[in-house]
Amino acid sequence: MRIFDPHIHMSSRTTDDYRAMYDAGVRALVEPSFWLGQPRTSPASFFDYFDSLLGWEPFRAAQYGIAHHCTLALNPKEANDPRCTPVLDALPRYLVKDNVVAVGEIGYDSMTPAEDSALAAQLQLAADNGLPALVHTPHRDKLAGLRRTLDVVRESALAPDRVLLDHLNETTVKEAADSGAWLGFSIYPDTKMDEDRMVAVLKDHGLERVLVNSAADWGKSDPLKTRKVGDAMLAAGFSDDDVDQVLWRNPVTFYGLSGRLRLDPPSPDTSHQGNSILRGGE
Repeated sequence: MRIFDPHIHMSSRTTDDYRAMYDAGVRALVEPSFWLGQPRTSPASFFDYFDSLLGWEPFRAAQYGIAHHCTLALNPKEANDPRCTPVLDALPRYLVKDNVVAVGEIGYDSMTPAEDSALAAQLQLAADNGLPALVHTPHRDKLAGLRRTLDVVRESALAPDRVLLDHLNETTVKEAADSGAWLGFSIYPDTKMDEDRMVAVLKDHGLERVLVNSAADWGKSDPLKTRKVGDAMLAAGFSDDDVDQVLWRNPVTFYGLSGRLRLDPPSPDTSHQGNSILRGGE
């Protein structure tokens, strides 16, 4: 089983996670930029973070045979902080980097006017740079948040089939599918979706334009949830080809819209800018 995790925050995970993911079949991933659990206080904090997603994390992933890509953006939560909004002016110089395969995560957290403005501006940046967009639908009042998101997408220069609507569930999947956008589902141990619910959605709505991710971060999450969905699909009667479509070909097709996807990890270097992950006798 080959797996492409289209949304996982590896900056918050350990090298043991990389090893376990490789053993489970993960060969490629996308790490969206997002908040860090603690508010940033200046744009410079974002720039150091973006640089790590473009350098240090691909280096770490390559040690374990995994191709690492990223999406960059001003995230919805911090779009409400005026100390952070100058990031929007600096994004164009980052969006031209080879490893950036989408603008994201953008979208809504609390559905404020500031989030409206940041979403519209970054959809335009995606269109200007020939990139797709990864959109974070809110965790609260999900259906209203999806509808507000779709209104902004329809008013933008970016076609719906270049948009991935993430964190969907049973209440939002139909309207998201009807929009023509790609459909993202985050599988978590206790919240969001689980494997059985995901299998039920696939039975009801089919496999087209569906991406499944672990969205694993610093909280209670599981970087092996993609594999567990694949196993659940097989147990429910889906074929190996069905699993390959959802866990590999669909994310490859979506992020391939960027023209920058490289599925073979680079040969691992021994250090990155003079730093190494090696410890002890390794």
